[in-house]
Amino acid sequence: MKKTLSLPLFLLVFGMAGSAMAADCVISYHRTACAGQEATSYAKCDGKQACDKDNAAATKEACVEAAKKACPNDRTDITKSKVIKANFKGEALVGGFSDAGAADPKGANFCAGDRPDFNKCK
Repeated sequence: MKKTLSLPLFLLVFGMAGSAMAADCVISYHRTACAGQEATSYAKCDGKQACDKDNAAATKEACVEAAKKACPNDRTDITKSKVIKANFKGEALVGGFSDAGAADPKGANFCAGDRPDFNKCK
């Protein structure tokens, strides 16, 4: 006799497997490249200007710290600036800056726009 798996059971099993594999902390990267440096700047996101990356942070506080650590720009001649956002267990975390980098108590961006390692393109 052939056994079949019911649709509700299938969805339950695979839905749980998918949620178990998802990271609690997700860091969102959005880079602005220096002129002519798009391919190199975006390489860390598989050639895209923006991407999300799972982070192993186990707490909300650790996720915030991981987002802050993603702000430094060590490729000042390649990447003009970054916008870094984070979600923990689906909740958007407050970074304190707007997408433009201005101070904003409710802003989701973790990177200040006036960082000394931003806007240094040659």
